[in-house]
Amino acid sequence: MADIVKQILAKPIQLADQVSKLAEDPHSFKQECSELKSKTEKLAALLRQAARASSDLYERPTRRIIDDTEQVLDKALALVTKCCASKNLMKRVFTIIPATQFKKMSGNLENSIGDVSWLLRVSAASADGRDDEYLGLPPIAANEPILCLIWEQIATLVNGSIDDRSDAAASLVSLARDNDRYGKLIIEEGGVGPLLKLVKEGRIEGQENAARAIGLLGRDPESVEHMIHAGVCTVFAKILKDGPMKVQSMVAWAVSELTNNHPKCQDHFAQNNIIRLLVGHLAFETIQEHSKYAITSNKAAMSIHSVVVASSHDKQITGSAITNTPTATPNNNVKGVNGDEKQILGQIPHPMGKNNLNNSMHNVVKHTMSTMPSKVGQRSPSSPLQPIVNSTGHQQNHSLDSKSSHHLSSAAKGRELEDPATKTAMKAMAAKALWHLAKGNSSICKSITESRALLCFAVLLEKGSDDVQYNSAMALMEIASVAEEDPDLRRSAFKPNSPAAKAVVDQVLKVIENGDTELLIPCIKAMGHLARTFKATETRIIGPLVKLLDEKESEITREAAIALTKFACSGNYLHLDHAKAIITAGGVKHLIQLVYFSEQKVQISSLVLLCYVAYHVPDSEELAQAEVLTVLEWASKQAYMIQHPTLDTLLPETKSRLELYQSRGGRGFY
Repeated sequence: MADIVKQILAKPIQLADQVSKLAEDPHSFKQECSELKSKTEKLAALLRQAARASSDLYERPTRRIIDDTEQVLDKALALVTKCCASKNLMKRVFTIIPATQFKKMSGNLENSIGDVSWLLRVSAASADGRDDEYLGLPPIAANEPILCLIWEQIATLVNGSIDDRSDAAASLVSLARDNDRYGKLIIEEGGVGPLLKLVKEGRIEGQENAARAIGLLGRDPESVEHMIHAGVCTVFAKILKDGPMKVQSMVAWAVSELTNNHPKCQDHFAQNNIIRLLVGHLAFETIQEHSKYAITSNKAAMSIHSVVVASSHDKQITGSAITNTPTATPNNNVKGVNGDEKQILGQIPHPMGKNNLNNSMHNVVKHTMSTMPSKVGQRSPSSPLQPIVNSTGHQQNHSLDSKSSHHLSSAAKGRELEDPATKTAMKAMAAKALWHLAKGNSSICKSITESRALLCFAVLLEKGSDDVQYNSAMALMEIASVAEEDPDLRRSAFKPNSPAAKAVVDQVLKVIENGDTELLIPCIKAMGHLARTFKATETRIIGPLVKLLDEKESEITREAAIALTKFACSGNYLHLDHAKAIITAGGVKHLIQLVYFSEQKVQISSLVLLCYVAYHVPDSEELAQAEVLTVLEWASKQAYMIQHPTLDTLLPETKSRLELYQSRGGRGFY
């Protein structure tokens, strides 16, 4: 950097010397040339000072200011050359130089002096070097004052003290949040590199500010690509592995922002082990596990006994569940969780406010973890997340020396001492990051589902805080959406006999049954995406979804109709069983009301579902009594309905089938 700046400064210094030398003995306009000489010498001195301080100069404003200064000196040299061109009187007479030209040149030199002076001040090595003075704005900022403010903050990020760098990052956060264009300028002026450096090396507050700035700057694919090339994945992976939890939470949020705004960067984060680290944070104090293993023989597998974070509203059950949970020790002795762990686990309240909770989820967790012994400590090429990740985010091995065991236990203890709000924020942001990383990406969804993440999402959907629950629901929705289109993922992650998948379905179904408005939409969508995974005997799913057809909120009603359509459509192998279940649950009467009286989007979704049900069960007595054929005849006369791409062929085909079994004589709404 210093060599580059010296090269930039070399030419303007030479030009300034030439102007000063020529202005010593002009043949005309001696007074004006003397004034130009004085200002040029002052500018040359500042340029030489800048050359001596080249290692401290911030490159972006240096290039801009020195380029402008070089142009000014070029014009000054041309002007002075005219005054020294010839001793011939006639040539001097016909060489016309307006007096205003000297005045303009004098002003330009003054501006260059001001710009270079500002550059030296803004690039000072520390706040003490600037005497905490207000730098003001250089003349170059007349047309774009915000640019110089950005330069000042980035220069502080490069050369300032630790505290000043933190304040500068906070200022850039404010600028990036206020205006998209300011964010673009921060990136263009080289702000990403110093911000990433602060994320790695700063104090906690500075690291948080820098990570927040990175998240705000990645608002479009081009900006995110710039950050990827700058090394954001490597820096974020390091923080998620070893950083303070507050900073890790902010980094997880930044990952979610970058992937949301540029999904193509998902694989870059996955290649840097971000998925495993996020799952480790999600599992911390959600599924408890211990760092000591019992090894009975070389071929013996290890069992991991885990517990679920229980509700503080049910201390008695929580205490018994944790106390009775065995923990594997090197001597195969069984001991309970100590009192400190009980206190930590009891701090998270149950969001539903229930006083009597069973420990069924605890049993699911315990059973699921105990069925994974062969995976512990082994890494399969197709399963990058199979090694169990401990609470510090490190992969555990069968044998840990005393030094590494001490390191892991110390790190875990440090995390346990974090305040509950920080832990909750960490889980919320980890879930949010996994949500956006999973969106539309089969390989990442496979990595997530091969870890403990599904089980964690199920637990957090039941017992997490509002943000944790919502982000977990959204993550499950995205994973289920990918599984709907990916048969391999669907079969591996959501097979009916999988305890983790069963736990997910149970919790999603509870949300639907309880009608939690904030979580309903993602849970309804998730259930619809998983429609092909349910057996014909799994009839408990249909009823709660049918009840939502009577929901007052149109968006919920529409999503319920769309989800049920995935059960009843021809693409579902068990469409006949599901269609009959919808009829049995009383769905037909709701659908008829929706087709007639709801808003257009709900009408269309409801009519599509009604058509599929009628198409597959045309001989149903319930359909005949409800006069569904009359409803379809009415719908076929509505232009906006028959123009729908699905209904274009489905509606007439369904009418034809119903006409074979039902009379046209019913009363309808015309």
